[in-house]
Amino acid sequence: ITSPVAFDILPLKLHPFSQSTPTGLDCVGCRRRISAPVITDGGLDKTALTDDVGSEEDLYEDFRSSNHRYGHAGGGGEQLAINELISDGSVVYAEALWDHVTMDDQELGFKAGDVIEVMDATNKEWWWGRILDSEGWFPASFVRLRVNQDEPMEDYPLKVEGGKEDDSRRFGMGQTTKDQMRTNVINEIISTERDYIKHLKDICEGYIKQCRKRADMFTEEQLRTIFGNIEDIYRCQKKFVKALEKKFNKDHPHLSEVGSCFLEYQTEFQIYSEYCNNHPNACLELSRLTKVNKYVYFFEACRLLQKMIDISLDGFLLTPVQKICKYPLQLAELLKYTNPQHRDFKDVEAALNAMKNVARLINERKRRLENIDKIAQWQSSIEDWEGEDVLVRSSELIYSGELAKISHPQAKSQQRMFFLFDHQLVCCKKDLLRRDILYYKSRINMDDMEILDVEDGKDKDFNISVKNAFKLHCRDTEEVHLFCAKKPEQKQRWLKAFENERRQVQLDQETGFSITEVQKKQAMLNASKQHHAGKPKAVTRPYYDFLMRQKHPTLPSTLPQQQVFMLAEPKRKPSNFWQNISRLTPFRK
Repeated sequence: ITSPVAFDILPLKLHPFSQSTPTGLDCVGCRRRISAPVITDGGLDKTALTDDVGSEEDLYEDFRSSNHRYGHAGGGGEQLAINELISDGSVVYAEALWDHVTMDDQELGFKAGDVIEVMDATNKEWWWGRILDSEGWFPASFVRLRVNQDEPMEDYPLKVEGGKEDDSRRFGMGQTTKDQMRTNVINEIISTERDYIKHLKDICEGYIKQCRKRADMFTEEQLRTIFGNIEDIYRCQKKFVKALEKKFNKDHPHLSEVGSCFLEYQTEFQIYSEYCNNHPNACLELSRLTKVNKYVYFFEACRLLQKMIDISLDGFLLTPVQKICKYPLQLAELLKYTNPQHRDFKDVEAALNAMKNVARLINERKRRLENIDKIAQWQSSIEDWEGEDVLVRSSELIYSGELAKISHPQAKSQQRMFFLFDHQLVCCKKDLLRRDILYYKSRINMDDMEILDVEDGKDKDFNISVKNAFKLHCRDTEEVHLFCAKKPEQKQRWLKAFENERRQVQLDQETGFSITEVQKKQAMLNASKQHHAGKPKAVTRPYYDFLMRQKHPTLPSTLPQQQVFMLAEPKRKPSNFWQNISRLTPFRK
């Protein structure tokens, strides 16, 4: 959802509707048109279609009471229910999560937030839909089903000339109707939480408990890799559901005040960060184990004993990642149908922002973990490296650039390349002939340093005239390092970078961010293998490749992958630091 976040996470289907090549897709991956249902201008005779199966409302209630009520559109059971609704003559609406820009006249273009009428969902990956007078194919992974299918389309803001919304209809919805919509969303939140708790219980008791009995097959380290901290998540969610139940008004659900529950547990929800960051490792470990038949049979036996639905273990383990992405969507839907005068309005509004922040924090931590591979590869490209690895203390490149370093006692000036990481400043020297090769020279512990701005003119400590200079002063040893930039703006950028470095260190301490020893060793091992193989130091994406091999939607190339992988807004502005590194020290010699 926002990576999908916004976590950097691709929206995935847990269980495909069919094992065969999807209808509408050629084996080479090209789309071909499927015959879509034709609805005449006069519409369908809905009464004739619903006599045998009950009313539209009854059928929709059956659909809403399925196990994956709030899941991403397109799951196996949900897809079947969607098709039943459509074939019954009911109108099914979906809301766009992202823009779909296309030049293909057979595809339906739309913007995030647009409401699409789903006319054919027989294909898992591409659905046929309509917006006003336009019809065409669109990717199912770009939308989610509306919680309130019975909400009239005219209650959605209409677009008029100039791109502004027509408020005349937006506020035309009666109070009773809005209360009913809020009731639907509240019931959705409560029911999906109950389902989610059962899901977590099945994983913990159906898989983890059985795996621990087989010490001959699994080590504790393997189980930690596969399941992460899902048991901690289970305990947290049980408490959260109890809090929700207390706030749930069974007689009048629209009066329920659930916003405070999300605010109370926003800090606890940060444990999802560890799980999301570990999930790529879990997928890789599962992929390795399931190459051996005994593990395949064992996992299937666990599922059958627990009487779980027909989804593979990697599908079950994906749901916590998806769940934390859905909270902002559910709260946004709840806020939409909560009147400003409602006692829950301010709490829901604050809860929406809080859960967006949680998703944003998870996204940021995921980005940091992806950076450690780049840092390890950068270090492997540096000649004559000495001392501990950068990753022992650092996980983020803050800034880099060229400075003149002036040393005691001769006050000799030397041009050096400096790389500012959290906790340390690494100094390198360029090769005299091959300027793209760097040699390690030294490093400075930033935790012991204070930054001093130096005015242009004669410096008393070094007894020389300086320009665009600053100092690093060690509080413990009184050691002083003098640096000069070529231009005033370069000096200001360095001073700002030092402030950012201290801010990053403080934030990591407050949020408890850290990299495990296993992750550090794996990153350095990967970089070492590439170095010895003589390959260019390009960043690999094993997790992404693993996901692409699963039975998940094929996304059009028109959508940037970084947009798909985001967990939450706002989108992070791309950094140019790594471009500087690749320009100065390419990952090959």
